[in-house]
Amino acid sequence: MQFVVLTLFPELVQAVTQHGIVRRAIEQQAVKVSCYNPRDYTLDVHRTVDDRPYGGGPGMVMKSDCLLRAIRDVRQQYQGRLVYLSPQGEPLTQAKVQSFAQEPRLILLCGRYEGIDERILQLEVDEECSIGDYVLSGGELGAMVLIDSITRLLPGVLGHEDSAEQDSFAEGLLDCPHYTRPELVEGLEVPAVLKSGNHAAIARWRKKQMLGATWLKRPDLLAKKDLSAAEQALLNEFRQEYKVSSEVIS
Repeated sequence: MQFVVLTLFPELVQAVTQHGIVRRAIEQQAVKVSCYNPRDYTLDVHRTVDDRPYGGGPGMVMKSDCLLRAIRDVRQQYQGRLVYLSPQGEPLTQAKVQSFAQEPRLILLCGRYEGIDERILQLEVDEECSIGDYVLSGGELGAMVLIDSITRLLPGVLGHEDSAEQDSFAEGLLDCPHYTRPELVEGLEVPAVLKSGNHAAIARWRKKQMLGATWLKRPDLLAKKDLSAAEQALLNEFRQEYKVSSEVIS
């Protein structure tokens, strides 16, 4: 998988390549990250990449000329879908990450200031993507989120082949609780089923906890999911246990 990032701050994006899973994936040659700076495509002595918006108003807008030269130079070298990181884009979901992971290459365009000239969207951008309903100083953090989330799904990148499949949202549900040693932490014990060695019982418990966690924390996700009869039974069981435990605590 190759990520080609158009950014005024390549050193910021490169930070994601120096640590953790992304760094390991690069070392394994499963991922490559290249950065191109639109400032290198300016023609004036001041290397100007922004200008005042037509119609007035605060802030500056990234200019179309240097962006077009940068994008078209990149597209001569690489074939790939161009994604603009923008708060106006389609919200990023795990399903969208999985879709992106099927691409051999993505070109990620990072805006700055008040954004980019609208004509760039019309001429070059294939889609816009948002990592949330809030505004950042630029698209670089969004690009880093995409690179990290997509890299996790690539074959052989994670240490265990099932790791990505068990992440939150992989089944449209939140993840189950996880525990490690010691068995007792300030009076709180590891659930007995996890120490039982009964893999079927452990799998059942984990699925019930996933359903329950989603019901408690993200009911909007649960409303979108068509539960099987077995899943509905597990959720009902969790609700009953939760009701009993809540009554005991109160």
